[in-house]
Amino acid sequence: MGKTLAQKIFETHVVDKPFGEAWVLRLDRVFCHEITTPVAINDLVSRGMDTVFDPSKIKAVIDHVTPAKDSKTAEQGRVLRQWAARHGIKDFFDIGRNGVCHAIFPEKGFVRPGFTVIMGDSHTCTHGAFGAFAAGVGTTDLEVGILKGVCAFQYPGTIRFEVDGKLPAGVTPKDLILTIIKKIGVNGATNKVMEFAGSAIDAMSMEGRMTLCNMAIEAGGTCGVCMPDAVTVDYLWKFVGPDGEGVYKTKDEALADFRKWHSDGDAAYDAVHKIDAASLVPVATFGFKPDQVKTIRELAGTKVDQVYIGSCTNGRIEDLRQAAAVLKGKTVAPSVRGIVSPATPDIFQQALKEGIIQIFMDAGFCVTNPTCGACLGMSNGVLADGEVCASTTNRNFFGRMGKGGTVHLMSPASAAATAIAGTITEA
Repeated sequence: MGKTLAQKIFETHVVDKPFGEAWVLRLDRVFCHEITTPVAINDLVSRGMDTVFDPSKIKAVIDHVTPAKDSKTAEQGRVLRQWAARHGIKDFFDIGRNGVCHAIFPEKGFVRPGFTVIMGDSHTCTHGAFGAFAAGVGTTDLEVGILKGVCAFQYPGTIRFEVDGKLPAGVTPKDLILTIIKKIGVNGATNKVMEFAGSAIDAMSMEGRMTLCNMAIEAGGTCGVCMPDAVTVDYLWKFVGPDGEGVYKTKDEALADFRKWHSDGDAAYDAVHKIDAASLVPVATFGFKPDQVKTIRELAGTKVDQVYIGSCTNGRIEDLRQAAAVLKGKTVAPSVRGIVSPATPDIFQQALKEGIIQIFMDAGFCVTNPTCGACLGMSNGVLADGEVCASTTNRNFFGRMGKGGTVHLMSPASAAATAIAGTITEA
């Protein structure tokens, strides 16, 4: 019997199988940010265990509240900053160099096919877009990962989503993943890996694949994964090619090596869902669960107070280009606050070069620094009680972006069109 991508990673990283289906895996990367990691750091310090397994494999960033909004968030940043300094963690991205974790870490080449990655953040599943096994973990598992470089997981079952055909004009990876979550429900992939394949996935950029994998957790998935291919090679080439680490001499060599992680043709799946890409339409969430999804046309006319474009889901240059194409030459409705947060400094600079930042500003958007703040209602775009936001983020829980606020999740193009109209509308 063949193996899935996730099973291949498990079997090449296992260090122990203590009981049942529990597998202890060697970790290639431990990612950290200032919201969840300081709790782990302080606990390790209190236990006299203030060490790290390998500072070169730990990557850290201040991204959720940046710059700090109060003394508490400033202290969280200080704990992470001082910890990184005393352990020689060179890949620490402090204010001025920092970006949203699930955007800046791939951008720096820290994720590779076949890697195991953990972080104290549920959307760590984003990194499975590179053919890695990446999962969000709790404080105890994060502490063990920092200290010993291992983490325990249940041996994975996999649900495969075969998406074939061409996405229609105006339909994005965000529309696809929201449609999938609607189809299987918020518990439909609990404790499973969501594997995305098919011609529509093959045609996607790495940005699009990261959007898909980012929201696997919203269906209960442990991780979302895509098969590493020529698109993956192109994205990573400056890191793994002769001008980078020199791991590969040619792209063909890299591609051949990446393919060893592909799921086998006779691999067994818990379920297989076939999706015709051509049948998809722009969608958005309603209510307070990610599987509550309707077409944009069904939601047309719904009034919004704020439009937010950014986050680890849709704050990359491809996303900003989609929104800017809709906004160019237009302005936001007088009743709407428009906020855009490019996910990393490099994305911000690229958007500047392409004139995208100017388009947003001319349209009346507030352009902020890279931050996660608005997405979880901590800073830079918090809602008032009863307000409604059209957002490119990943969660629409009640009060997610502010106490009593409502969030409609949608693509950057749909969000831009909504900002212009003042009500939910198609681009």
